[in-house]
Amino acid sequence: MTHIAAAVAPLAEGGNHPSLSPFLTGGSALFILLLLLWITSRFNRDR
Repeated sequence: MTHIAAAVAPLAEGGNHPSLSPFLTGGSALFILLLLLWITSRFNRDR
């Protein structure tokens, strides 16, 4: 079990892309999810 934790630990510390901002990644994901929610609600006219 400890070898799995040792393999996952570098990913939790930023992975291989230190230039990738967690705020930019989270903000982009939030924007995409809200956009998908808006598109879905446009197609759901029967409510």
